[in-house]
Amino acid sequence: MNLLDDRRVNVPQDLAAISRIDHAAETDPQDVGVEAADVARIWRSVEDFYRTGLQPAITLVVRRHGRVLIKRSIGHVHGAMPGEEIAPEVMTPDTPSCLFSASKAISSLLIHKLAEDGKLSLNDRVADYLPRFAKNGKGSVTILDLLSHRAGIPQLPVTHPDPVLLKHWDAVIDLLCSCPPMPGKFKHQAYHALTGGFIVGELVRQVGKIELPDALDQWLAKPLGLQHTRYGFEPAQRAQGAHNYRTGPKAFWPITAVSKQILGVDFETVVAASNTDEFLSAIVPAGNMYATADDACRVLQMMLNGGELDGVRVLKPQTIAAATRPGRLVMDRMLHIPMRFSPGFMLGENPVGLWGAHSKGAFGHIGFLTVLCWADPSRDISVALLNNGKTFAPAGLLHAARIVATITRACRPVPTRHKQQPRQIGR
Repeated sequence: MNLLDDRRVNVPQDLAAISRIDHAAETDPQDVGVEAADVARIWRSVEDFYRTGLQPAITLVVRRHGRVLIKRSIGHVHGAMPGEEIAPEVMTPDTPSCLFSASKAISSLLIHKLAEDGKLSLNDRVADYLPRFAKNGKGSVTILDLLSHRAGIPQLPVTHPDPVLLKHWDAVIDLLCSCPPMPGKFKHQAYHALTGGFIVGELVRQVGKIELPDALDQWLAKPLGLQHTRYGFEPAQRAQGAHNYRTGPKAFWPITAVSKQILGVDFETVVAASNTDEFLSAIVPAGNMYATADDACRVLQMMLNGGELDGVRVLKPQTIAAATRPGRLVMDRMLHIPMRFSPGFMLGENPVGLWGAHSKGAFGHIGFLTVLCWADPSRDISVALLNNGKTFAPAGLLHAARIVATITRACRPVPTRHKQQPRQIGR
């Protein structure tokens, strides 16, 4: 490993100069049962993450009891990395960032909306609506299988994927419909990093008779008052968004092998591609949704509220229950770790899981390792932690986990709103 290729931000001594707090949005911590000292500890954990030099910019929004506890940012959207010739621009709490795989969770809600409207059922076969998907033995795959990473298509059936392919929607759909399920992974849980999202999107198009960006805008963004949530980023607005950077040391084996298995291409290629016109102009339901941390948090808060936000009903409580109903905890055959999914969401665990200690009722999604968006009914919190540094450095994962732990410790469990536990799904 070439240590000279360890890319990190030039961290200034005065972090206050590159930090922004939305004081008008933040509530008094004591009004939501949190101590001011705990808020300080949460933000200090974010600053510690920034000091690693692995994150050029970080935004964090935390809601407790539906009210904004923290809405802050630190760092630069671009211009802070060594060798950059562009002038540094400070991140604000309302700067849009790519959600990467956290896009899956929001995209899945479009399918749940169609189910709520009686236009499909999660137990229906994908081929009932996309007959060509039945090719090569995939005819029994259900929509529930698709949302739960059991559709047997965890990778694009292309030896050397080119980012240009992302702009050719019909070609991608044809590839995924025509390909056989991957050997040994059919009907087993195997994380679909990008592929499942395209079939989700095609179902929305064919069943809903609506283009995916319009469905996102009409069914979620407008009712929830989301300011920047969209697939990709329009050219005229890209300078306002957070640029993505590979940071830390270059990835090495076996990390490189796992990355290529999951993503289809090597780690550095994915990061570089995420800043290209091919990626930003495409519709990638599982990977290129842009949003602010506040936008992502509002979606999760709506779900925490049983489908309603600010007096606007977006989804029915039964729909939220279906979207978060847990499957079995099994070893995922792509991620190679034990994972429990609902139809669209990564779930928490006891005694500890993705979303902290004693978080089995929590739901959310990770994006590119350190983008973390989740809600925890037991603590009555919704959280969105967005960042633009992409790294396999152990320090990055450790500090992200520390932020989760600090938030969950500060926001103690409260009496649950719904005592009855949802039944399990899956096989």
